[in-house]
Amino acid sequence: MNAFNEKVANLMAAHEEFLSRKNKPVEGGNGIFTRYQNPVLTAAHTPVIWRYDLDEKTNPYLMERIMMNATLNSGAIKWNGKYILVVRVEGADRKSFFAVAESPNGIDNFRFWDYPITMPDDVIPATNIYDMRLTAHEDGYIYGVFCAERHDNNAPAGDLSSATATAGIARTEDLVNWERLPDLKSKSQQRNVVLHPEFVNGKYAFYTRPQDGFIDAGSGGGIGWALVDDITNAEVKEETIIDQRFYHTIKEVKNGEGPHPIKTPKGWLHLAHGVRGCAAGLRYVLYMFMTSLEDPTKLIASPGGFFMVPEGEERIGDVSNVLFTNGWIADEDGTVKIYYASSDTRMHVATSTIDKLVDYCMNTPVDGLTTSASVETLKKQIAKNLEILGK
Repeated sequence: MNAFNEKVANLMAAHEEFLSRKNKPVEGGNGIFTRYQNPVLTAAHTPVIWRYDLDEKTNPYLMERIMMNATLNSGAIKWNGKYILVVRVEGADRKSFFAVAESPNGIDNFRFWDYPITMPDDVIPATNIYDMRLTAHEDGYIYGVFCAERHDNNAPAGDLSSATATAGIARTEDLVNWERLPDLKSKSQQRNVVLHPEFVNGKYAFYTRPQDGFIDAGSGGGIGWALVDDITNAEVKEETIIDQRFYHTIKEVKNGEGPHPIKTPKGWLHLAHGVRGCAAGLRYVLYMFMTSLEDPTKLIASPGGFFMVPEGEERIGDVSNVLFTNGWIADEDGTVKIYYASSDTRMHVATSTIDKLVDYCMNTPVDGLTTSASVETLKKQIAKNLEILGK
């Protein structure tokens, strides 16, 4: 074996050792969910054959020829007994693409498939696509709904940062071959759109997030709901806001549905992100709510404040102080695996159960929206606990 081939062999062996690391739960916590010590996916998890040219003639120094920057904002689904993430992979060129990573247990040993997803273009090709929500719909298809970003051609000359966003829609039966459907038509820009897993009144149902611009929600009131007759020509004609934004809360700037909700005997369980402004910029956290089984637009539980925030190294990355989720998996035994990205850089997993998450939603006090209300809520719990303790 010559020196180059030996370097390749060592590179492949080191990568295999890295991928095979066991992930252990973090002790302690708040009793609602369990974090894990290691991210489940990072740029370093991407295959060696993506990043390196392994031909000594064309890459004699064994350099990374195509560098990867981040793995983030993954859709998730249990498929053929495997835990599947459709990952937003961002290259060094800032272009995001989708790739499939699978794990036997959903906690560690995630490995990318050899090839990224080849996503067909819409009539007007997008510059960048990202943040896919996966829905196994009762019509038999697996749908991916994602953001399709294009330059805003109405921007002033020389403005190369203004963008527009639409919701791209594609469907598949094998996660390899994707049929691209026309982008969702809407009066407003849409960056966080999620397909409900069941028909509602014989129609496809979408969770939306109307916004005035690419970044700012503006007059958009929160997480919306829209019914669509034909998903192959989907158009939002009427939106109902089902989860509103409020001043001085964790979702005052904007909020968006994460993955599609989980159906439980007590209602639809929702995981979402909320955004507020602070001295460090925009802070993204995760929160939860529940809606009625009989009427998915009816809010039945809304625990106050955040569910999960960035902690420790999660706070550091390309876009710091951010948690974002668009994928979770509910197992047959009631375990829920929550896949979330930190600071637009890496993917993590946290685990909980259906019972715990429903209990959290149904029995956590709501946000009273004022300091006085928060203090009164706290005093009630203190008084109750002092009585229990006999003090």
